[in-house]
Amino acid sequence: MSSNEPQNDEAAREKAINDWLPVTSSRNAKWWYSTFHNVTAMVGAGVLSLPYAMAQLGWGPGVAILFLSWVITLYTLWQMVEMHEMVPGKRFDRYHELGQHAFGEKLGLWIVVPQQLVVQVGVNIVYMVTGGKSLKKFHDLVCSDCKDIRLTYFIMIFASLQFVLAHLPNLNSISVISLAAAVMSLSYSTIAWGATLNKGVQPDVDYSYKASTKTGAVFDFFSALGDIAFAYAGHNVILEIQATIPSTPEKPSKKPMWRGAFLAYVVVAICYFPVALIGYWFFGNSVEDNILISLEKPAWLIATANMFVVIHVIGSYQIYAMAVFDMLETALVKKLHFSPSFMLRFVTRTVYVGFTMIVGICIPFFGGLLSFFGGFAFAPTTYFLPCIMWLAIYKPKKFSFSWIANWVRLHCAWNFADDIVTHWCPKTYHPYSQRLRVLLMSITPNARQGQTKCKERAGVD
Repeated sequence: MSSNEPQNDEAAREKAINDWLPVTSSRNAKWWYSTFHNVTAMVGAGVLSLPYAMAQLGWGPGVAILFLSWVITLYTLWQMVEMHEMVPGKRFDRYHELGQHAFGEKLGLWIVVPQQLVVQVGVNIVYMVTGGKSLKKFHDLVCSDCKDIRLTYFIMIFASLQFVLAHLPNLNSISVISLAAAVMSLSYSTIAWGATLNKGVQPDVDYSYKASTKTGAVFDFFSALGDIAFAYAGHNVILEIQATIPSTPEKPSKKPMWRGAFLAYVVVAICYFPVALIGYWFFGNSVEDNILISLEKPAWLIATANMFVVIHVIGSYQIYAMAVFDMLETALVKKLHFSPSFMLRFVTRTVYVGFTMIVGICIPFFGGLLSFFGGFAFAPTTYFLPCIMWLAIYKPKKFSFSWIANWVRLHCAWNFADDIVTHWCPKTYHPYSQRLRVLLMSITPNARQGQTKCKERAGVD
C-alpha cells in the first residue's frame, strides 16, 4: 500500500490541476456549443476583406481558392475531430498534445506550439486593433461633429472589456458571449452583402487585377492567399473546444462535436461566399480592404455593422485567449510548480491582455501583417499539419481515398515551399534540428538535395 501512495498522490495532484485549467475544468458542453464556438473563432472580421482578396486573385482563381479552402479545411477539421480520441481511454485536449503523439514528446512541442502561439496571439492582437477601429468608426459615424479621438483610446476602451472577461474561468463560462458573437458575425456579414446589393453595380466596374505590374500581381496573389488562410484559422482551437464536450466509450465526443462543427461550416459558407462574391461583383478591383468602407452609406447601417463587429471580436478574442491562458497556466503550474490560485490566474491573464493591448497600440497596422502570418502559421496549422499527423498516426493504405487526399494536398503545399526547404540549413546540428530535417526529407525527396550542401557549410562529413 505504501508504495502506491506516491502514485496516488501524483494522480490526485494531476486531477486537481486538470480540474483547474480552463480547457479541462468543464466537460459538460452541448453539441451546439461547438457550433457557435467554431463560428465565433472562424468568422472573424477578416470576412470583410474577402472581396479585396478576390480583387487580388481575379474571378477564376478567387472562386476556386475560396471554395477549395472551404472543402479542404472542412476535411482537415473532420480529421482533427476524429483524432481527438484515437487512443482508447485518452483524450488529446490540446493541439500540441496531438502533435506530441504524432511526432514525439519534444519534437511535437517544437513543431506545434510556436505556430499555434503565432496564430492565437496574432489573432488576439489583430482583434484588439479591429475592436478599437470599429469603435472609432462607430463613434465617427454617430457623432460626426464631435472632436476627433485617437485610435489609441478606443483600443484601450476595447481592452478594458477584455480585462474583465479574461477572468472567466473556462470556455463554457463564455458560451453566452460566444453565442452573441456568432449571431453578430452572421448579422454584419448579411449587412455587408445586403447593403452591397442595395447599392448596385458601380459604374465602370473593372475586374482586372489591382496590380499594374507582374511583380505586384504576384505579391497580391500571395497576400490574398494569406488573407484567406486567416479566414479559416479556427482549427487552432478545435481540440480545445472538443475537450469541453463530455465523452464515454459508448458516446464519444466526436459525434456531437462533428455535428456542431459541420453546422458551423454551413454558417461559414453563408457568411463568406455572399460577401466575397457579391462584394467583388459590384465593386470590382476598386473595393476597399474592408467592404464597409466601400459602402459608406447609409451611415446608420454602417455604424450598426461596426458595432456588430465590436461585439463579435469581443467573443472571438476570448475564444483564442482561453487557449493561450490554458497554455500559460499549464506551464506555470506543471513546469514551474506554482500553486493553482486565483491570484496566479489574475496576474497571468491581466498581463497577457495588457501585452496584446500595448502591441496593438504600438502597431495599429498589425492587421497588414496577416498575409505573412497566414502563410507562416495559419496555413500550416489549418491545411497541412492535420494531414501530416493523420498520415503519421493512422498510416492509411496506399492509394486509398485517405492516402491520396492527404498526399495530394501535401504535395501541392510542398511545391510552394520546396525551394526554401531545399536550401534551408540549421545553424547547428543538434538533435532537434536533425530530426526536423529528417521529417522534412521524409515528405519530399528534393529536400535531400540540400543535405549535402548543409553538411559542406557546417564542415560535417
